[in-house]
Amino acid sequence: MAIRLMLVDDHAVVRSGLRMLLESQADLEIVGEAGTATEALAALSELHPDVVLMDIGLPDISGIEAAREMRRIRPETAIVALTIHEDEEYFFKMLDAGAVGYVPKRAAPEELVSAIRAAAGGEVFLHPSLAKLLVKDYLGQESTGKTARALDGLTQREHQVLSLLAEGASNPEIAERLKISPKTVGRHRENIMRKLNLHSRTELVKYAIRKGIIQA
Repeated sequence: MAIRLMLVDDHAVVRSGLRMLLESQADLEIVGEAGTATEALAALSELHPDVVLMDIGLPDISGIEAAREMRRIRPETAIVALTIHEDEEYFFKMLDAGAVGYVPKRAAPEELVSAIRAAAGGEVFLHPSLAKLLVKDYLGQESTGKTARALDGLTQREHQVLSLLAEGASNPEIAERLKISPKTVGRHRENIMRKLNLHSRTELVKYAIRKGIIQA
């Protein structure tokens, strides 16, 4: 089944170029476009995209606010930011708003396609230049002792789920590998976040990097 994709960018030429690039991929289907956040939010419930590829600099409201609202309206839709901004401020705000991918517009086409596929599969995709910011931020917090957490308190099953989440596996994939139901995976995930005092996917990835569960 093809990945249902919605493009959100205020430049029609950019959207046209993205459409030409992405429609050449057999597993991607463009189900809609929007030039503003308002248009995108209105179309979200109607189009049911698996992934929204969205610029941060939109003319009505910012992509950061739009991402936060999209996550509220339709949490099952993954959001990938495609932007000219590569500074810490936009990067962390977009991740905190719920984006699972962050790709600069200068990235290679294959990197963008990989980001979309990763997002659709429940994974996190960060361009290497931006992943470095994540590591730098976490190392800074580590030096001040703000992120001192241990794996103590997790059950053996929660350890397994945490490891697979950190590798980018989706809930259904984890369920299949561990021979449990997706709902049970969801409960384990909630327990992990609560026990480790994590509040977002971003914090989970940071935690996994710091603990050496995954490498950035």
